[in-house]
Amino acid sequence: MGKPELLSPAGDRERLDMALAYGADAVYLAGNAYGMRAFAGNFGREGLAEAVKAAHAQGVRVHVTCNTLARNGEIAALPEYLEFLDGIGADAVIAAGVDVLSLCKRHAPHVQVHMSTQTGITNYEMARVWQELGASRVILARELSLEEVAEICAKAPRGLEVECFVHGAMCVSYSGRCLLSNYMTGRDAARGACAQPCRYRYSLVEEKRPGEYFPIIQEGGETFILNSRDMCMIDHIPELIQAGVHSLKIEGRAKSAYYAAMTTAAYRHAVDAAAAGRPLDPLWRAEVDKVSHRHYSTGFWFGQPGQYTQDARYIRDWQVLAIVKECGGDGNALLSLRNKFAAGDALEVVGPDLPAFPMTAPMMEGLDGQPLAEPRHPQMEFRMKLPRAVPPLSLVRANRPSS
Repeated sequence: MGKPELLSPAGDRERLDMALAYGADAVYLAGNAYGMRAFAGNFGREGLAEAVKAAHAQGVRVHVTCNTLARNGEIAALPEYLEFLDGIGADAVIAAGVDVLSLCKRHAPHVQVHMSTQTGITNYEMARVWQELGASRVILARELSLEEVAEICAKAPRGLEVECFVHGAMCVSYSGRCLLSNYMTGRDAARGACAQPCRYRYSLVEEKRPGEYFPIIQEGGETFILNSRDMCMIDHIPELIQAGVHSLKIEGRAKSAYYAAMTTAAYRHAVDAAAAGRPLDPLWRAEVDKVSHRHYSTGFWFGQPGQYTQDARYIRDWQVLAIVKECGGDGNALLSLRNKFAAGDALEVVGPDLPAFPMTAPMMEGLDGQPLAEPRHPQMEFRMKLPRAVPPLSLVRANRPSS
């Protein structure tokens, strides 16, 4: 088995650029319809064409999600959309049913079809059938163990690729098949608009005692009874390669550009190290703990992941302050502000293939050349001297825990 593909999320153009810069082999993204992340930035027609062009210029494949459960009105417009994807050179469509698979074979003959995790593929026979119907890849259900995945890889037909999630949010329902959001908020989880009611705190109300709320408490006082942990498999990449997985997928199209950058960077180094028989540098291992996440587990890969029921909050210990737009050999850099900071603050700089290093913020200057002690306005550009030259899209950050 060769080195697996690293597949990163690209919720909008900024997140796409980060995934490309930080080492993705392929990205997955969506247009303004048919994608399972309705509230990510996503891409219009022109943006999709530009995304494919930008990715292909760096040798990166583009997978477009069409994995919602479409209704009649939506399916009627799908053939023209698939023809558009075929025309701009998309590499694959991620489908959740035979409807999209069949239409894709007719209207996008140059585009591969990957069957989504939404289809709940849990055994090698299901994988075989999808290949017979025309799929070139299956994205397995997240509820499988390492042994089950290895058996599917071993018994899958020749030429069928197997993709698995290795990092990111998990759903408390099997393969994301949940109606809680529909019932409680009117937002359809099967069409990309889940409100995540599994993360809510619930109380019990007795009909004859309106206004009295009785907490639903598990042992130890925990009240978030449906809350799932996030998956993190960065310590087990050698086992996944040994199992025969073709593509390692990072969840997170609705997450930040910082998340897209640093999870891609961390897993890029993990895959490369595993393929070379080397341990992962702890500096890169630490990066998955510095992005926004809920409490980690290894998912179902090694048994039940368990739940974290004390709260549903994200752990956000680090904040991106600025993004490097360009930098000279002497470290003089042009940056774009994301969050306020001031001269004298303790910072870290991290970048594409650049392990984090510390620095103290110096006096800065505006584009007019005037001294600037504290840039304040989001997206404003300013200049700052860095201790060394860094690549474009490097990130300046600080340890600033937030709720």
